[in-house]
Amino acid sequence: MLDIPLSALSLALIILLVLSAFFSMSETSMMAANRYRLRHRARTGHRGARLALSLLEQADKLLGVILLGNNLVNAGIATLISVIAIEFLGEDKWALAAATLFTTFLILVCSEITPKVIAANYADRLTPALAFLLWPLLRAVYPVVWFVNLFSRGLLALMFIRPKNLADAPHLTADELRSVVLESGKFIPAEHRAILLKLFDLEHVTVEDIMTPRGEIESIDLAAPIDEIKDKLATSFHTRLPVYEREPGNIIGILHLRRLLAGTLGDILSHELLQQDLAQPYFIPAETAAYAQLRFFRENRQRFGLVVDEYGELLGLVTIEDIIEEMVGKFTTSMPGSVAAFNWDEAGVAMVDGANSLREINRLLGLALPLDGPKTLNGLILEHLRDIPEIGVGLRISGVAMEIVQTEDRRVKSVKIYRPVPVNV
Repeated sequence: MLDIPLSALSLALIILLVLSAFFSMSETSMMAANRYRLRHRARTGHRGARLALSLLEQADKLLGVILLGNNLVNAGIATLISVIAIEFLGEDKWALAAATLFTTFLILVCSEITPKVIAANYADRLTPALAFLLWPLLRAVYPVVWFVNLFSRGLLALMFIRPKNLADAPHLTADELRSVVLESGKFIPAEHRAILLKLFDLEHVTVEDIMTPRGEIESIDLAAPIDEIKDKLATSFHTRLPVYEREPGNIIGILHLRRLLAGTLGDILSHELLQQDLAQPYFIPAETAAYAQLRFFRENRQRFGLVVDEYGELLGLVTIEDIIEEMVGKFTTSMPGSVAAFNWDEAGVAMVDGANSLREINRLLGLALPLDGPKTLNGLILEHLRDIPEIGVGLRISGVAMEIVQTEDRRVKSVKIYRPVPVNV
C-alpha cells in the first residue's frame, strides 16, 4: 500500500490533465491559425506572432515537442489512474478494466475534445500566446526531439514525402480567392466586394464582350456633304470619331475633334482639311482579353480601338472607359441616348433595351442567359427565333420568359423580362 494521500494523487492527476490539454490545444491552434493574419501581425511587430511563424517554419520539430509532451503526459495519466484504482479497488481485472475506460473518457473529454474545440475556435488569439510557452520548451528538449525526428524523417523519405514549411500561407487559385471575397461578409464593404469580383471576372472577358457594337458606333462618312459633316461634328458627344468612306466598315482614320478645332479656327472646314487631321486607326482582334487590352492602352497611351474579327471585318469599338466600367461599374454620367439602368419592379418585371449586353443583364438581374454566342439581348433573341420578331411575341430562353415590346430598324429595341420563379426541390 502506498502512503501517498488521495489529495496529492488527485492534484497530480489534475496537473497532468491540464498539461495534456495544453499540448492538445497547442497542436490544434498552431495548425488552424490563419497564416495571412499571423504574417500581418508579425510585420506590425507582434513578438508572439513572430515566434509562432518561427515555430511553424520547423514543423517537424514543433510537432515533435507537442506530441512528445502529449504522449508522455497521457501515459502518466493512465499510470496514475491505474495506481489509484489498485490502491482503492484492488488488483481485480474488473478494476483495471474500469480504470482503463475511465482514463480514456477523462482524456477524451478533458484533454482532447474540449481543448481542441476551444483552440479551433480561437486559433488566431491563442497561437501567439502559446508560442511563448512552446518556444522555450522546444529549446529545453531539443536533443530528444532531434533524435526522434531522425527516425521520422527517414520514414517520410521512404514514402517520398518532403515536409512543408507550415509558416507559408497557402497559395490560392483565382476561384478560391473569389470564394474568400464572397464570404468576406462585413469585413469588406459590398461595393468594394463587387469591384473585386469584377476584377476576377475580367480574366475571362474579351474586348468583344464589352465593345460598342458596330451598329451603334457614331462615325462620319467622308464622302457626305460638308454641311452634313458639320452637323454631326456640332452634335457629337465624343471627342474621337471614326471616319469611313462610303461603307461604314471601311474605316480610313480617326478624327480628334479638339485637334480639328485647333487646326481650323481660321480656315473653312473642308473634306481636305478633315482628311489631313485623320489619325491612323488602331484595330484590336475580337478575342483579345480585356485586361491585356487595358495594359496595352496604359503602356501606349491609347484610349480607343476598333474591334475586328479574324477576317478584318469591323465588329465594334472599345475604349479604355469601357474596360474600366467593366471593373468598377457604370459611371454616374452617361452620354445622351445611353441605355438606362434597369432592375426588377414590384411585379417581378424588368424593361431592358435590346442593345444591353448579356453580361450586364445577368449581373444586374441575377440571370444566367448564355454568353457563348451573341453578346447582346437583341442578338440572342434574333439567334433564338432566326427571324425579326413582331411586337408582342413571347419566348423563353434558358428558363427566362421574355416579351418583345418594341422593334426598330430590323432589331429588337425593348424587351420585357419576367423574373424566373425559383423551383423548390
